[in-house]
Amino acid sequence: MDMQAVIDQLNECLKHEWTGVAQYSQAGFVIEGIWREVYADKFFDDAKESFGHAKLVGDKIVALGGVPSVLRNEVKQSRDIREVLEFSLAFESKAVEMYSKAIDLAEGNRPLVIFLEDILNDEQEGVDEYSKLLRESPSKQVELQTSKKTG
Repeated sequence: MDMQAVIDQLNECLKHEWTGVAQYSQAGFVIEGIWREVYADKFFDDAKESFGHAKLVGDKIVALGGVPSVLRNEVKQSRDIREVLEFSLAFESKAVEMYSKAIDLAEGNRPLVIFLEDILNDEQEGVDEYSKLLRESPSKQVELQTSKKTG
């Protein structure tokens, strides 16, 4: 196992988590109208989860002898709820990819792999949740098909 490669990948994960703190918080701030009550708390909860992951990963980087990144990636913003949900799905999917890569690099260090798998599980749950939120319900699909036929 190349420890520096693991630390570098963990720092990429950390940058991603810092981005999540900002991106999800911003979504919680700007969501308005009827969707505010439905989604604002969810976005703030996701920001808290990203911060929790950042804390775990930052502590692990130090434990492995590295220095945690204070940088973040670009924050995607929108006032359109569907677009925000799409950004969120993309964010969670990228996290799954990043933690999977970290797990591959950590192979041979079972405790580190388990640590990363726990976070990966949270990220996959995020992918699943945002996928369900973006999926049209069967009744909505029928409604859309019916309106196209009668329109």
